[in-house]
Amino acid sequence: MIRGYAGTGKTTSIGALVKVLREYGQNTVLLAPTGRAAKVMQSYAHQYASTIHRHIYRTKSSGDGNPAFGLAPNTRENTVFIVDEASMIGEGRQRSDVSGMQYRSLLDDLMEFVFSSEGCRLILVGDDAQLPPVGESESPALNENQMRSDFSLTVATVRLTDVVRQEMDSGILFNAHRLRLQIESGVAQRPRFKFDGMSDVRQINAYDMQEYIEAAFDQYGEDNVGIITRSNKRAQAYNQQIRHRILWREESLEAGDRLMVVKNNYYWLAAADTVPTSLLANGDVVIVSKVIKQFERYGVQFARIEVGFADAPSWGVFEVTVNLGILESDLPSVPYADVQILQEAIAEDYIHLGSKSAIRKAVKSDECFQALQVKFAWSITCHKAQGGQWKSVIIDPGYVAEETLNIEWLRWLYTAFTRAQTELALVNFSDDFFE
Repeated sequence: MIRGYAGTGKTTSIGALVKVLREYGQNTVLLAPTGRAAKVMQSYAHQYASTIHRHIYRTKSSGDGNPAFGLAPNTRENTVFIVDEASMIGEGRQRSDVSGMQYRSLLDDLMEFVFSSEGCRLILVGDDAQLPPVGESESPALNENQMRSDFSLTVATVRLTDVVRQEMDSGILFNAHRLRLQIESGVAQRPRFKFDGMSDVRQINAYDMQEYIEAAFDQYGEDNVGIITRSNKRAQAYNQQIRHRILWREESLEAGDRLMVVKNNYYWLAAADTVPTSLLANGDVVIVSKVIKQFERYGVQFARIEVGFADAPSWGVFEVTVNLGILESDLPSVPYADVQILQEAIAEDYIHLGSKSAIRKAVKSDECFQALQVKFAWSITCHKAQGGQWKSVIIDPGYVAEETLNIEWLRWLYTAFTRAQTELALVNFSDDFFE
């Protein structure tokens, strides 16, 4: 277990470790919880990195003949698995709408996969000052006592705490370091930022946001600008403003739009020969290359589109149907009750098949039931941003009341700060936050 705060040389150390292991002929596999985190890992380790989901899960047939997810066999022996951003790996068995993935624990499955093959070892890398997984008070994968007791592992821990000297010239890391010290002290009060003489951090006025985003898009490109908010509603508002006022897009969905998958889906990639995975995972970002058609069924708007992975453009494009209702909603995903209503409406169309099993199978293969749940991806919540990095990051916390200034909020802010690589802008922070 390698734990390190922002600026302590964690990335450099892992990059060097991978290089040394490679020179010694040691097999290594690099994994991360999200596609963007895998892309970041790949860039500093100079070796292919995959998401955990893509590597350890495979489609297989279930008892009723429908496809389902299961754990893939680990075919590698005597291999070191290195997993970055391990603070994001949760163990909560949250309800999934996908039948094969109900109540699975990613942490349990990762442990089972790695240690099912002879001579395999695991290195978990992360920053325990960041946000823990949704619904959990701490990151279980970085809790050495829990890992020992739950999985009967021998755990060695390295903790990097000294911020590399030259990194403190960065206003981003200087202020992130201050936040982390405040988190460690347990003092839940308003943080104070120091921006004087630091060119990579700035406070901006909400009235200047459009101009600032336009300039950042021009300088870094859309893929390298991230806007982090506290709520899905606020992220949705930003995304609509960006589409209409900066990118001049008038239709509900157009070529060039960036979409984040918000619910696991294994249906659409089953027939995509160029893509070496069957999983479109929660957190994956895809880019629309073509809108084929839009249509309405069961009172819901859908679109058939052509997309490609943002983190793996070499895999080419593939077709999916997306649910436009959730795309333009403030909700994080389609509510379970709405999924049930849609399922029942689709079943009515197949009632002529007679048997329940035939109807259920037809529903599972219906493009509207399998419609991909996506949101626009220029502005996202901090949990969705976790694991990724952008050259330019804008943080908007919304209204900050005194009672919201707790340790969890400080973790949120620290995580958001450390997503920025080159420049950071804070909007809607009152002057009380600044020296």
